[in-house]
Amino acid sequence: MFPILQIGPLALQTPGLMYLLGLWFGLSLAEKFAPKRGISAETLYNLVFTGLIAGILGARLGYVFQYPNAFLASPLSLVSLNPGLLDPFSGFAAALIAGLVYGARKKLEVWNTLDALTPFFAVFMIGVALANAASGAAFGMETSLPWGIELWGAKRHPTQLYELGGAILILLALGHRSKDSSAPIGTLFLTFLALTAGARLFFEAFRGDSALILGGIRAAQVISWLVLAGALWGLLWKNNKMLSSDK
Repeated sequence: MFPILQIGPLALQTPGLMYLLGLWFGLSLAEKFAPKRGISAETLYNLVFTGLIAGILGARLGYVFQYPNAFLASPLSLVSLNPGLLDPFSGFAAALIAGLVYGARKKLEVWNTLDALTPFFAVFMIGVALANAASGAAFGMETSLPWGIELWGAKRHPTQLYELGGAILILLALGHRSKDSSAPIGTLFLTFLALTAGARLFFEAFRGDSALILGGIRAAQVISWLVLAGALWGLLWKNNKMLSSDK
């Protein structure tokens, strides 16, 4: 865990830095990939920037609606840089809506755009894993295995490193998959979605901070199952559609 990076008198929040690096490297890779999908780098940057701003605002407002008393007691927390004061589901919903509105105005084809953004998503997931490793978030269950790490007063599974390794492997797999020019539009994004959901489904079993529902079911695994099923169905539909058009 390495939450603060001290550079002389300057103290940087390492998790936030990891997010920014993931954003930058992800956009840089997507910028090189986008022209193959007929999307300019400028359009891609504007789309991501629009979604990012809307996502941050939506995540903060979502958190405010859930915990209004905390902000009534300290109004300046509304502009806090603390990522712990963000609601990820509200942020994702706001970013998705903003992205769809922007894409509709620019007449972007949804599946083609998602394929163009897939390298960004994949690299950003690496940034998320590094941010969790720096902050100690997404920590693992207690373990006696030799590769366990000391965290929060106990020896735990290094789930942040598990997820980092998984994200790197997914990025490499997508790089190989992107070379298949005959694949239907949308399959690159659906492949990313399926691999990411499958990885989360597996690694969640080692997490020590899981939200439980219905007496012990891990909520993240339920969501992962649904996303995985939807992504696999989408891949099957895309491939069947391509085969039907070839006949």
